[in-house]
Amino acid sequence: MKKILPLFSYVFHPIFIPAMATMLYLSFNDAEFAFQEKLFVFFQVLVVTVLLPSLIFLLLRTIGKIDSIMLTEVSQRKIPLIFHCFLLILLVKKSITIDRYPELHFFLLGALLSTILALILLFINVKASLHMIAISSLTVFIIGLSLHLQLQNTLLITALILLNGFVASSRLEMEAHTNKELILGFFLGAVPQLLLLVLWL
Repeated sequence: MKKILPLFSYVFHPIFIPAMATMLYLSFNDAEFAFQEKLFVFFQVLVVTVLLPSLIFLLLRTIGKIDSIMLTEVSQRKIPLIFHCFLLILLVKKSITIDRYPELHFFLLGALLSTILALILLFINVKASLHMIAISSLTVFIIGLSLHLQLQNTLLITALILLNGFVASSRLEMEAHTNKELILGFFLGAVPQLLLLVLWL
């Protein structure tokens, strides 16, 4: 089990969560969007939240600003999080608009709020688990989306709740976070999503 746990940190790395949320959102709204539109939306999110951050990571690693994709040091997290904020703003302002994709728009807006809070905490030398922010925000979003669309997603929601535990255990196994940092990350991810649910649920 100890050999398997670290895999959860890589498979459910925060960089992949917006794309996962988008894929689930589009699949839940299968009849509402044409295939070409779904492909275009997913590709936009993939480019902005996965490909561009990956290029930024490679650049920062090349110039010696970061040494790992896990961003273990507080000082290494500031620049990637600032870039992440700008990329999320780009998405919610230009692509994933409130009039066409309201639920996904508010998910990304919640992700932006979580990222800003995590960034602010870094300036007082407090590190929250970005993995827990990501997986908890996805869990709340899928629960809200299931209620909103009146879908029976019991197995998926159960799996996501379990994944919160597996991801947390993975971070502990890798000695990347303390219990407090994991709990803080969970609430930083879940609370903004819960607060924004009232705007679209």
